[in-house]
Formats: sequence, structure tokens, C-alpha cells
Amino acid sequence: MAARTVIVIVVVLLGLTALAYNGLVRRRNRTQEAWSQIDVELKRRHDLIPNLVEAVKGYAAHERETFEAVTNARAAAVSAGATGDPASIAPAENALSASLRSLFAVVENYPQLRAVESFTQLQEQLIATEDKLEFARRYYNTSVRDYNIALQTFPRNLLAGTFGFHAVGYFQADESDRAVPKVRFGDAAASDPPTAGDPHEGPPQPGPSGPPAG
Repeated sequence: MAARTVIVIVVVLLGLTALAYNGLVRRRNRTQEAWSQIDVELKRRHDLIPNLVEAVKGYAAHERETFEAVTNARAAAVSAGATGDPASIAPAENALSASLRSLFAVVENYPQLRAVESFTQLQEQLIATEDKLEFARRYYNTSVRDYNIALQTFPRNLLAGTFGFHAVGYFQADESDRAVPKVRFGDAAASDPPTAGDPHEGPPQPGPSGPPAG
């Protein structure tokens, strides 16, 4: 009778252990899947930026410092992304967002860009990517919260270290820099053509194919 009781207790403990272990595995996999969604959107963001910069360069070639800032911030973000560490990636992406805001602030001085189809398409694609990235970030951080809580609660905390489960960092974004603004050109600026010698004049008005390659 005693032996049977011991067997029952062992079986119950093994069952609880298996449930706790499987629960941790599910939460860890969900967190990894959530991060993969962020990674996809970050790579798409990085791919769009060089084309966006080139489109603006055709009209604001003298804004060299702004272009260099965006290019350098993108390179730093790509480098940080290779680490796979949210704690390293988030600051680099926040810096890239800040540089993009500076770029769009410059773009507002060039109302003729609103007629450039390639620029407006890139802008819309970038804004859509930022929206998807924000959704993915929220989903990831929720998954991280649930996973980390599971690691800290009994009896899972007894299994975490033994089976190699470790806490995961959040992907923190600076809310003031995350949103990329949609450029709104002023009516006056749009209606008045640039005068001769105006540094904002840029190249001749392009056709549907976009600005000439330069």
C-alpha cells in the first residue's frame, strides 16, 4: 500500500513537472515567434530608407549632414540587429527614428516632392512598416511579460535554471521617436513656384517616373 502511494505521488509529480516544462516551452516559443515578426519589419524598414534618402537627395542635395545622419543611424541599427539582443537593438532603432524625423522635417521645405510618385510611395510604405512594427513590438512585449512571470512563479522557477530557461528583455521604444510623420506641405509653399536661385528649387519637375537619377 505504501509503495503504491509512493508510485502515485511520483507519477503526479512527474505529470506536474511535464505540464510546467511544456508551459515554459510554449511561452518561450511564442516569444521567439513574436521577435521574428519584429525582425522582419526592422529589415523592411532598413531596406526602405536608402531609397527614401536617394529620392530626397534629388531635391535637397545640399542637406548632406541630414543624409549622413540617417545613413549612419541605419548602419548602426543594422549592426545592432545582427546581435539579436533587444537591449542593444532598441536604442539603435530609436536613434534611427530620430534621424528619420529630421529627414522628414527637411522634406517639408520641398513641396515639389509631393508630385514625385516614388517618394510618396516610399513614404507610405515606411509609415505602414512603422505601424506593423509597433503592433509587433506590443505583441512581443506582452509575450515577454507572460514568459518572464512564468519563470518566476512556483513550480516553474524550480525548473527554469535546470532546463536552460532564462528571462528575456523587452523591446523598449521611445514613443516620441517611433512614429514617422507624414509630410504635410503648406498650401502657400505648394502654390508659389520657387524663384530663380532658390536653394529649395531642386531639379526640374519630374514626370511619373520620378526624379532623374543623379
